[in-house]
Amino acid sequence: MFRQSKTVHQKLRNIRFQWQNPSWRFRSTSATERALQYQEGQKIHGFTVKEVVTVPDLFLTAVKLTHDNTGAQYLHAARDDKNNLFSVQLRTTPMDNTGVPHILEHTVLCGSEKYPCRDPFFKMLNRSLSTFMNAFTASDFTMYPFSTQNGKDFQNLLSVYLDAVFFPCLRELDFWQEGWRLENENPTDPTSPLVFKGVVFNEMKGAFSDNERVYAQHLQNKLYPDHTYGVVSGGEPLAIPDLSWEQLKHFHATHYHPSNARFFTYGDLPLEQHLRQIQEEALSKFERTEPDTAVPNQPHWDRPREDHVTCSPDAMAPDAAKQNTLCMSYLLGDITDTFEGFTLSLLSSLMISGPNSPFYKTLIEPKIGTNFSSVVGYDGSTKEASFSIGLQGMAEEDTEKVKQIIVQTIDEIIANGFEEERIEALLHKIEIQMKHQSTSFGLSLASYIASCWNHDGDPVQLLKISDSVAQFRQALKDNPRFLQEKVLHYFKDNTHRLTLSMSPDEAYLEKQVKAEEEKLQKKVQALSESDKKDIYEKGLELLSVQSKIQDASCLPALKVSDIEPTIAVTPVEMGTAGGVPVQYCEQPTNGMVYFRAMCSLNTLPEDLKLYVPLFCSVITKMGCGGLDYRQQAQQMELKTGGMSISTSVNPDYSNMDMYEQGVLLSSSCLERNLPDMFHLWSDIFNSPHFDDEERLRVLVMMSAQELANGISYSGHMYAMTRAARSLTPTGELQETFGGMEQVKFMKRIAEMPDLTQILRTLPRIKRHILNPLNMRCAVNSTPQKMSDAAGQLDNFMSNVASNKKDRKPVRSDITKRPLDPLAAPGSGPSRKLITEPNFKPCQMKTFFPMPFPINFVSECIRTVPFTHEDYASLNILSRIMTAKYLHREIREKGGAYGGGARVGGGLFTFYSYRDPNSVQTLSTFRKSVDWVRSGQFTQQDIDEAKLSVFSAVDSPVAPSNKGMGCFLSGITDELKQAHRERLFAVTDKSLVDVAGRYLGIGQRTCGVAILGPENDTIKKDPSWVVK
Repeated sequence: MFRQSKTVHQKLRNIRFQWQNPSWRFRSTSATERALQYQEGQKIHGFTVKEVVTVPDLFLTAVKLTHDNTGAQYLHAARDDKNNLFSVQLRTTPMDNTGVPHILEHTVLCGSEKYPCRDPFFKMLNRSLSTFMNAFTASDFTMYPFSTQNGKDFQNLLSVYLDAVFFPCLRELDFWQEGWRLENENPTDPTSPLVFKGVVFNEMKGAFSDNERVYAQHLQNKLYPDHTYGVVSGGEPLAIPDLSWEQLKHFHATHYHPSNARFFTYGDLPLEQHLRQIQEEALSKFERTEPDTAVPNQPHWDRPREDHVTCSPDAMAPDAAKQNTLCMSYLLGDITDTFEGFTLSLLSSLMISGPNSPFYKTLIEPKIGTNFSSVVGYDGSTKEASFSIGLQGMAEEDTEKVKQIIVQTIDEIIANGFEEERIEALLHKIEIQMKHQSTSFGLSLASYIASCWNHDGDPVQLLKISDSVAQFRQALKDNPRFLQEKVLHYFKDNTHRLTLSMSPDEAYLEKQVKAEEEKLQKKVQALSESDKKDIYEKGLELLSVQSKIQDASCLPALKVSDIEPTIAVTPVEMGTAGGVPVQYCEQPTNGMVYFRAMCSLNTLPEDLKLYVPLFCSVITKMGCGGLDYRQQAQQMELKTGGMSISTSVNPDYSNMDMYEQGVLLSSSCLERNLPDMFHLWSDIFNSPHFDDEERLRVLVMMSAQELANGISYSGHMYAMTRAARSLTPTGELQETFGGMEQVKFMKRIAEMPDLTQILRTLPRIKRHILNPLNMRCAVNSTPQKMSDAAGQLDNFMSNVASNKKDRKPVRSDITKRPLDPLAAPGSGPSRKLITEPNFKPCQMKTFFPMPFPINFVSECIRTVPFTHEDYASLNILSRIMTAKYLHREIREKGGAYGGGARVGGGLFTFYSYRDPNSVQTLSTFRKSVDWVRSGQFTQQDIDEAKLSVFSAVDSPVAPSNKGMGCFLSGITDELKQAHRERLFAVTDKSLVDVAGRYLGIGQRTCGVAILGPENDTIKKDPSWVVK
């Protein structure tokens, strides 16, 4: 997976979770206390302890070690967290655009000395209870992380990862599959034309169809032109075919060595065990080398530079005439200076974050563009950091104006500095980030320290966040102009500044296709007849290897018996506040309180439904009570961890044509700020501001731009949502709220010259939604704080009681489900679900032509709800089909970045991601059904699918989210346990049976959607609706 350094898009190959409690862990003392027993200079399994430090802010003990023989660096973060993580990162500094580190990252995961089977990485996804497995290629490092809550699983995965990284097979066939190859379009027909294929080749074609990504890449390459940052580490699509297999192997030999590696482990498993295994299985087999991978500083320019690039026009842009981007980027200091990096990152937030920041006021509010440029603010992912500021969605003629505004704003900041309250709000945000417990804390830490450590900075120093905060406060106290002087030094007086503009070119895609065609012809013309015959034979060889049933018995695996038979119960208590039902859940939230409220949409007129997502995104940003929107934003930053409202559509667990529709209010705060948080909510309920058309236009433009930008990245989600639209009432509503329909609706709103009609609509929606009679709440906090939270919630309810109004539901078919699962039906408070007994699912095929060179394909089939006896079998079936058939056909043979099947919301959904094929993929979906019906899978395959499903079912849940599944969808621990037992009971017979009954041609009602480039086959086929 390639990771853009500027905009860290975490497109993760597979996020899966598991909650387990291995009995052999030390129980006597905590992990942090045990780690404190290590002494500086102590020798353990070939390593020497260099430093042992407690980091109370993050509840961990850090142990820094070095490997005696190879010099490999090691950091262990001991913390009482069962979700243990391992990561090894290597400094990878390519000097060309062939994408060698990225293709290598894919290829090392295709088999190693100890585990020579093809693709152990994807096979381990189904042989473990991992909560995370992936690999990333950044601009200057490659990282291989995994996490799991099971001790035996940790050892298994560590063994596979170490062997993959240090002893990979790097077979030529794997290089062709993952990197690039010349092959007949139809590999079995030697007369079909030769084309470029390969997983990374298609992934990067997809990546470069995203304008934000193209811009970020150019900006980095041009700001740091003289070394590794001047090239595309992920691979420039037309340069990828210049990479040879020999060059790939050479890059591994020079970069993948322990002397160039940094190991990180996290969690409550004992450190010695990790060190022993890493020493025995990998490091003992190496001698020290002196890797030549250090990145020199970029020579400073003596005068600023300007440059221009082009991109493809965006059909979804809010204003077709305004599609230009302009940004100024400044080279800052070395990221290994921890305090300077901390200061500049804070300074960046003060300059650009939220409506109170100077650049928001001067660039966003005058509506010159739709939003900040895709690269904005501080970026510490390169050896020397950078700061960027600019606009997207602007007109070409405003270029000079924007440049002037940026320069003027910097002068104003130097003159006026920042309000003290804004600095406090930012430091409060840091305090909250340290207290909030996430389920993937280890992964966040690994990512947080990666860049600085990569360039020999001190990772432990980075973790001591409150030291930096204290030093920052002291610096401000000693010199009130501390921040202004930084702005003067890094921005005003800095000659290493790049101004980069980007404009759309109507012929951009055409030129890309032509350039690829020319590259291809040049390669093909150089081939002799015997070369072509060789290519055909190699293509057949690859196809035969891909089609062979793989023997994966060399890989370690957990057994189904390693899965906990029962779930851990989450106790919740039901109560009321001001007549409104409340669910209380006591959790170790570390001094935080989490509040949610579900507000029903049952009384909202149908014609207002499309406006609900817009209402949700603006209601907390327009001002309320005595606060204008700037003061409101400031108070939220000072007193809360954020306040948001989002749409919530929850299908019923036992009836496909029943669902709950609402909006979900979410917020959190430190315990001391509870009254302030509820006061802010009271103002939003009682007196939200809907009078500022200028403010609304800014929010609409930003929202429309974000939606348009998201399509090239989340195209598979849009395809799945559209395919499901005509199959269930929930599907229809989800398309309205979050599908292409909503993207197009927001584009129309952004194009309106006058928004007064929208301003008049918002209060109408508010009256229906923010009504305590249609509401239920949930609070998660520590036991000590719960009664106080309940008291504050009571006050809040009495403050907003004037909004109570008994309104009639729009639909007459309402079913009540008791909120308290133990209550008798009809007694006590209930969830009110809409029932559509006459809903008729219908077949529908929709095609959205898009300016991408790749497709996103989806097919959905209506099946059964969560509590149905067949749901568990369909769930296991989706995993078997993904792992044993679809992955091979769509990714390995088809060259798509990803594809598979999933189950949820009563639907069985097929999808592919960044796929060079369109209609052919639909026939692959159908063939996968024939494959599974013929029963060509083993008991081992079923067991692996069960492990894979259970790792998702048992994913770790943060204290802030405990009890939320029950609160939102009514799925109790008892229902979950019954589902668990049905999963254990799935057999080969039940799998073949459900495949025939639900997925067979005559049995199914399906929806299909494709987003992709112009397609003549589809256009000529009258069964398709082309948008």
